[in-house]
Amino acid sequence: MAIRWTYAFVDRPAALLGPAQDFWTAVTDTRLSPPRGAKGEFATLLPGGGADPCVKIQGVDAGNGGAHLDLAVDDVRDLTDRALRLGAGIVAEHDGWAVLRSPAGQPFCAVPWQGESVRPPVVRGSRLDQVCLDVPPSRYDAEVAFWSGLLTGWSSRPGSLPEFHVVVPPAGLPVRVLVQRLGTERPVSAHLDLACADIEATRAEHERLGAVRVARGAHWTVLRDPAGGTYCLTGRDPETGGLPGPA
Repeated sequence: MAIRWTYAFVDRPAALLGPAQDFWTAVTDTRLSPPRGAKGEFATLLPGGGADPCVKIQGVDAGNGGAHLDLAVDDVRDLTDRALRLGAGIVAEHDGWAVLRSPAGQPFCAVPWQGESVRPPVVRGSRLDQVCLDVPPSRYDAEVAFWSGLLTGWSSRPGSLPEFHVVVPPAGLPVRVLVQRLGTERPVSAHLDLACADIEATRAEHERLGAVRVARGAHWTVLRDPAGGTYCLTGRDPETGGLPGPA
């Protein structure tokens, strides 16, 4: 079954949901939808110009939050069954959608496709386009196999470093998956990545909006948003998501 659309979810502590919403709407040039959920914990980041949303935000009651992926399909039951056959587990089944866990324990959701098709544009040289799964070494191979098998029609290939594996959607879908092998054993987690034409310019803008730099790598910078969640600015082409070509 084809994945019709993808959403990156910003998961942050419910007590800090307001600062998180202010920050992420600013850096993605979006406006916030009316809240949804029993506690008003869900909202969508709505782009302008006729584009369809691909980022949502959620207030969580426990933990520091992180990120997860929503996969929008024509048949939620079919995707759920396929995920279970590949080693996923059910967390909760709702009316028309389901929460699952990958073999390593990373939550994701199967949701009904609502006709989304127009990807939001690059915003001031950057684009939120990737959910990175941070996977302990003992679960890495199984996690790569799971996502490669679940996301049929996507391109699954080694990343730029030995600890990376990328699963890239067909053209037009807005969010891709990066599986990262951690150096130590700890529970799986996930964070968001933005592709940036100029990491330093984007970093300066994000810091002006309240982010704090945590670490700097060769081609990425780790930041912490005002709600305490970490994410990365990466030196990838924000139009294609790939690494820049040779000069």
